[in-house]
Amino acid sequence: MIFQEIREKVKLFIYDSRDIVLKLFRVSSVIVAFIAVLSILYFHGFNITSEENKVITIILRVAFGYFVIKYLVRLLFSLQPLKDFKNSLFEGVLILLVILNASFAFLFDWELIHHLGQFLNIENINWFFAVGIQLYFVLILVNEVGRAGSRLSSFNLSPPAMLIGSFFILILFGSGLLVLPEMTSSGESMPYFDALFTSISASCVTGLIVVDTATYFSLKGQMVIMLLIQLGGLNIISFASVFALIARRGIGLKHQSMLQESLNAESLSASSSLFRQIFLFSMLIEIAGAVLIFFSWKDIPEVSATSDKIFYSIFHSISAFNNAGFSVFSNGLFEEGVRNAYTLHLVIALLIILGGIGFTTMRDLFSFSRIKERYQKSWRSLRIDTKLSLYSAAILILSGFVVFYVFEVNNTLKDASIWGQVVGALFQSVTTRTAGFNTVDVGALAKPALIFSIFLMFIGASPGSTGGGIKTNTFAIIILGAWSTARGKPRLELFKRTIPYDLLNKAFLIFFISICFIALGIFGLAISEPDKSLIALSYEEVSAFCTAGLSTGITADLSTTGRVIIMLSMFLGRVGILSLAFALGRNTKVHDYKYPKASLLIG
Repeated sequence: MIFQEIREKVKLFIYDSRDIVLKLFRVSSVIVAFIAVLSILYFHGFNITSEENKVITIILRVAFGYFVIKYLVRLLFSLQPLKDFKNSLFEGVLILLVILNASFAFLFDWELIHHLGQFLNIENINWFFAVGIQLYFVLILVNEVGRAGSRLSSFNLSPPAMLIGSFFILILFGSGLLVLPEMTSSGESMPYFDALFTSISASCVTGLIVVDTATYFSLKGQMVIMLLIQLGGLNIISFASVFALIARRGIGLKHQSMLQESLNAESLSASSSLFRQIFLFSMLIEIAGAVLIFFSWKDIPEVSATSDKIFYSIFHSISAFNNAGFSVFSNGLFEEGVRNAYTLHLVIALLIILGGIGFTTMRDLFSFSRIKERYQKSWRSLRIDTKLSLYSAAILILSGFVVFYVFEVNNTLKDASIWGQVVGALFQSVTTRTAGFNTVDVGALAKPALIFSIFLMFIGASPGSTGGGIKTNTFAIIILGAWSTARGKPRLELFKRTIPYDLLNKAFLIFFISICFIALGIFGLAISEPDKSLIALSYEEVSAFCTAGLSTGITADLSTTGRVIIMLSMFLGRVGILSLAFALGRNTKVHDYKYPKASLLIG
């Protein structure tokens, strides 16, 4: 009772200053966290001296001391301190360990963390503890980004414009990290132009490279590329929404509208719930994929160390699910010893398919509520866009398999076993549409296979997926419109449903603008790269624009102008031509009147 009375008196005494103090801490914490994160980046990005190490250590200790004070003050002002402690358990436990460790070291010359590591039989626990503190600073900064993300509605920008801007910021952030000396194996800074190309390729989940990812980058550099793939693949807007929820500020209508645009959701309310399932599905599939890939290394002598198996498994799982095509092998999956690992190829192909069918399709297929609803109500079936995505993907994979098998069985697949030829043709059909992995020498493909590859890359993956291209549903609606016109039908009908003509108009807009950009890209490459064949340049441009990531091997040999064309193509292809058109276009006034119909000769 006495303690409660004292606590109430203290709270009443400090209540008037509560808002001012917390606001000051909120503003200053951004600055402190930013300085701490910059110090961490400097520590990991440069080969520092012992004196610089001491300075960084002091900065981090002072910064952490500041956040300890802030945490305690926040609990002091809190009306429900126990609840707040539970809500920030990681922060509370970390701060408690630091306080206890410092107290024991000062009073008894006895380090709690060191002995805790011995008790738990954990080697290098001090290293894990230091990583935990660095992660804490990053999370603090992420939390503030989340607060900024929740105020996106204050910007007078359309959702597509914000989507484009978010990728632009991610690319600059990635290129800034990749130029740090410690990101390369040589310890020297990567030329910024090459870092920018790599950042665009990773953020736009393309996979085209100008340097060898396996040998040029250090482990830190490869981890940065993996992070860019994850953020770019799942869409940076989705992660901004996650950060907003972390900050407990909710998601406004404009933010939901941005989610709807970027995730291709059918409504604002659906977009808000969809990104939660995106995060859950993605993490579960990538973890499961990493586990399956881990056990697929057993027959590959090139990957023997357990640490390599773990990292390679995580890297390839993220790269495959996000349809990125980056690999930590110099020749991709065509690497000696890996090219015959057919179990590994099938696992990666499955991850590519799951990442390419679209998040709305995955939710319709795997969401517990949808499965339960279909079980309880037998008349309920899969959504029409889910059916269209699945049928389109199945037809494209099957047709690609037949073409690759027919034209490559006596070419790039001739030295493989019958099972290897089947898996090889199937894998190339799956990966060509948007993933960018290769188990054969792409430059040695027969011309019919190359031409059909261009067709598959142009169509790409399903809407709302991690893949690129004009999307399967877009192509399917165009084919449906052409078929209906040829048969003289006044309406578009699919699965006993009428398809509105505005969807057909959007599909034709995407198709037309994509063809125009690709044609301009090929024209520009033909001027800047006169020594290369037209089919190789066409393959490269379609691969870049449709974020497929496959190449006949000319990417690193492109001129500066050629690389600029490829970078622009990757960026435009990733953010989506339709989003770009809406972002740059002006609102059109709609009039109630109509002009008389005109009769034109066609054909």
